[in-house]
Amino acid sequence: MKYLNILLIVLIALAACKKNEENSFVTIKGHQFYKNGEPYYYIGANYWYGSILGSKGEYGDRQRLLEELDLMKEHGIDNLRILAGAEGPDGEPRRVTPTLQTKQGKYSEDQLKGLDFLLAEMAKRDMVAILYLNNSWEWSGGYAQYLNWNGYGNIPYPLWEGHTWPEFMEYTKQFHQCNECKEQFFEHVKFMLERTNSYTGTPYTDDPTIMAWELGNEPRAFSDENIPAFIEFLHQTASFIQAIDTNHLVTTGTEGYHGCRRNWQLFDTIHISENIDYLTMHVWPLNWGWLDVNNMNGTLGLCINNTLDYMDQHIAKAEKFNKPIVYEEFGFPRDNFSFSPDAPTTARDSYYSAAFDLIYKNAQENGPLAGANFWTFSGTGSPSKNDDDHFWEPGEDIIGDPPQEEQGLNSVFATDSTMNIIKHYNQLLGRIK
Repeated sequence: MKYLNILLIVLIALAACKKNEENSFVTIKGHQFYKNGEPYYYIGANYWYGSILGSKGEYGDRQRLLEELDLMKEHGIDNLRILAGAEGPDGEPRRVTPTLQTKQGKYSEDQLKGLDFLLAEMAKRDMVAILYLNNSWEWSGGYAQYLNWNGYGNIPYPLWEGHTWPEFMEYTKQFHQCNECKEQFFEHVKFMLERTNSYTGTPYTDDPTIMAWELGNEPRAFSDENIPAFIEFLHQTASFIQAIDTNHLVTTGTEGYHGCRRNWQLFDTIHISENIDYLTMHVWPLNWGWLDVNNMNGTLGLCINNTLDYMDQHIAKAEKFNKPIVYEEFGFPRDNFSFSPDAPTTARDSYYSAAFDLIYKNAQENGPLAGANFWTFSGTGSPSKNDDDHFWEPGEDIIGDPPQEEQGLNSVFATDSTMNIIKHYNQLLGRIK
């Protein structure tokens, strides 16, 4: 009987360990995320450059990284959306430097270890990562770089050497028709998913620090005729990831209605797939023409009302599909359209508060709006000091505003009053114990 009791105790302990291991991954039940066995609602951040800071190579700054991770954790930010796939070559105009995939199929070991280090440090702080694997836009190479690698000519960078956004989008839409490009991207996906962390020894597929794989940042069809190929590509990619990795969630990274050619049927077709675990939406009041930078106070109300309406429409879709939805990208400039960290953020704080109120309401009602990742956390970094050109230049700090945008445009710095808003709502959501 004594040995039977001991065996029973051991079996119970093993079962508890297994349960804790299973619960350590972020999972989904119905339209809710669960973490450690409890519903998971959060206010997180976009921190795309975290792996660069985590490297020992150029622009690596581990002391800054650790300080910023601690700062975010103190404010309840435990969910970071991170780029896992900047494509080279380095030194392209207004693009991320250094890159992860320096040439097609060739990787920077410094940058890979930078991502390893970032994930290892996040694990120590009980933080999770959403890793996006590609980008529709030019600032990290993305789909356009795969086309360039496969003989489609020079990338027509928008607002550079006379090129326009329509030219860039017309070029980039060819990706969905390029079999070689797609095959190479699948090779990248496989390479990343099958990596083992060099600091922890944990395979990425077994690492609960990773919450989700994202097909790309704001994937778009870019034309109506391209929609069938676009849908097929997204579904194939999601299925490919799910076949390799059964522990992690998969999502699209779409802006939602705006990024689906303002076509709800396209949005529905993408997200009805059983391989897409949750929905996403992005909102850009400045880019979408809601915000007048010469009358920020006068147009703030319009921005808030339009944003809440956009969110409500997507929440209804999440309820229809019985899946969570994340407000995973949104930004708002500083007062007087300043790029300086010294400028106040009164309008931004009001805008953020309105969105966070809706997330808190969903948490109280067990609703599908599960969280937010604001764009973007720049922590202790310093933006460009050039009064004539606010864009990133080699040698300057890397911050959350990508190189093709004014440095400081949407950045949330460590000293901003916005951080108090974020902390307050994370306290309400229980992210701060």
